[in-house]
This record gives sequence, C-alpha cells and structure tokens, in this order.
Amino acid sequence: MFEFNLTATQGCARAGTFTTPHGQLNTPVFAPVGTQATVKTLTPAQLDELGASLILSNTYHLYLRPGDELVREMGGLHAFMQWPGPLLTDSGGYQVFSLAQTRKIDDDGVTFKSHIDGSTHRFTPEKSIQIQENLGADIIMAFDECSDPNDHTYSKIAMERTHHWAERCLTAKTRADQALFGIIQGGVNRDLRTASAQFIASLPFPGIAIGGLSVGETKEEMLSTLDVVTPLLPENKPRYLMGVGTPEDLINGIARGVDIFDCVLPTRLARHNAAFSSEGRLNLMNAAFARDPRPIDETCDCYTCRTFTRAYLRHLIGAKELLAGTLLSIHNLHALIQLVKDIRESIMDNTFYNNVPAWLSQWQGNAERKSYNYTVKD
Repeated sequence: MFEFNLTATQGCARAGTFTTPHGQLNTPVFAPVGTQATVKTLTPAQLDELGASLILSNTYHLYLRPGDELVREMGGLHAFMQWPGPLLTDSGGYQVFSLAQTRKIDDDGVTFKSHIDGSTHRFTPEKSIQIQENLGADIIMAFDECSDPNDHTYSKIAMERTHHWAERCLTAKTRADQALFGIIQGGVNRDLRTASAQFIASLPFPGIAIGGLSVGETKEEMLSTLDVVTPLLPENKPRYLMGVGTPEDLINGIARGVDIFDCVLPTRLARHNAAFSSEGRLNLMNAAFARDPRPIDETCDCYTCRTFTRAYLRHLIGAKELLAGTLLSIHNLHALIQLVKDIRESIMDNTFYNNVPAWLSQWQGNAERKSYNYTVKD
C-alpha cells in the first residue's frame, strides 16, 4: 500500500513518488501545517488550489480538543476536516516535551498537564499510536523525545529512550492503512546522530523522519547534522525533516537528500503581517507600502499577487481585517509549494545544482530573523 519509488536523482537530491491510501505524493513535497485540523485562515478548497498535496495535523492538540475518539466517530480526520488527500499526524512528543514546567518523563512515557485547563494526562508510545489510529492519517509518527540539542549527556538518554519507544510503537500499531515513520534524534552530536540513524534505519519503518532540528541550533549545525544523517538512510524510503520551512531550508535540505518538509512558518508569518518575496521578507505593515501599487512579489503568480496591491494588504492589516491573514497565507504557502515543485522539475531534468546558487540568492533575504519555533500555545 505504501510504496516509495525514486524517479530521478542528481547527487543527493531526489525526486520520487510515495503512494498512500489517499493519493500519491510527488516528492520532494512541502506540507502546510493544520494543527487543529485546519490550516489557519484557509479552506481545504483553497489549499487544493494552491497545489498542496499533504497536510500535517497535531496529535497532542486533537487529543485534547475535540478528542481523538470523537474524530474517529466522525469518520476519521479526512472526513472531519474534509481533506481528501494524504494526511500526516505527528506523535505529540514535541508538544508534550515543550511543556517543560508541567511534564514528567520516565522510561515508560510522559505525564503532563494540558495547556488548556491544567488537567493531567499521560502519553506512552502505545497511547500515541492509539490516538493516531483513531485520527486515521495516512502517515503517523513514532513517539519520541526531543531534547536540548547541545546537551550531549541528556541527548544520549533521550535518543536511547526514543529507540526503545520506536520498537514499542511498531508493536502497538494495528492498522495496515497507515505508514508509521521512525524518528532519528541525537541533538547536534555527530556520534549520537550516527547511532540513531543506523538504529532507526534497521527497523521496519516504511519512512524515516529526522527530528530535533530547528529547535534552537544554528543553521550550520542543522545542515552539518543532515550531512551526517542522510547518507546513512536507505534509498528506498522517504526522508522527512520535521518542522523546517524557510525557502533556504528547503533548498539546502533537498540538496542533502530530504524528501518531505512541514512547518507552521508560512501561515504564522502571515498572521504577523509578513510575506516571503524575491526582495526578502516583507513586513506589509510598514508605512512605505501605504501607496505601493505593486503586488507582494512581481515574480509570483499566486491569487494574492495576481489580484491585490501592497497598499490594499497594508490597509487590511491596519483595519485588522481577517482577509489579510488569508491573502498572506495564500502567498506564503504558494511560494514554498511552487519552489519545491520547481526544484522537483529541476531534479528530473538534471539542472538542480545549476539552479541552487540563483535560488539561494533569490530567497536568502527570507531566512528567519527571529525564532518562530513552535509552541503549544500557537
């Protein structure tokens, strides 16, 4: 049911297809994040028009509200949110571990308090799999522990716990129509990442995720970690870099053999009045745009750029109109989805590495200028 085929390669960069019960994914692929079973400000129809093919939803949030059993009773996540294409759910591990002041970790699992009402809950590998089976996504994730990337001693403990939990997740899984991905951890430590990549690759997962990056390490540390990990992974399984999503990150990740990406950044930036552009990241609230008749990006053909001016977008932001978030989200997601499609085509015609310098030059002004790391209060 879950088949990954490489269509073309150029160096480490890969173009392929991954078959799921709800359709085929052409990789590399960027997945918008629908934390609460919705990509903020956008309808499923708008996402389809943007060319989105994979959506990510959040196990932790949906477990707390409205409840995974309710979602199951409503026909599963696809029917509940009316998204007909492939879905991916994370394990809830990252969100639980971000609750540093209200959770307790042991070798069996994690006890934590809800950020909504303070109630006490417990996740184990088996519980995470049960929740994800109730939600019914096509791709589900093993329960893992994300630790401080610079703490080698604790990173080793968390990595070993992640390995043990990965084996328990494989045992707990009962649905044949879901692909369970294992997760590599180990901080930014070369020895730990090597050990984790080798261990997770040895288990019968149909796909492998690289976790614990974009959590405070430098860009150089993230890329050097990918340089260590991806050569150790099997070629016949998709590789998923979790929570990474600036244009520069996508280009550099694909150059290192990554197939799947997700990030809240495009829609979060939209809610903070910011847009990706070939001029660099723009803050549409700036007074300089008050009478600017140009679109966000004159090289972009998204609905927002075809239709509206910077002046109008600034007006919407100043008036606190909800349409501003929708139009900026459309543009930001289009920018990443189209970039990845262009990269896929360049791998197919063997021009990817020729285009990398121009792409990096075009998008370098869109690198993160501040931390937009995910929090459970997002």
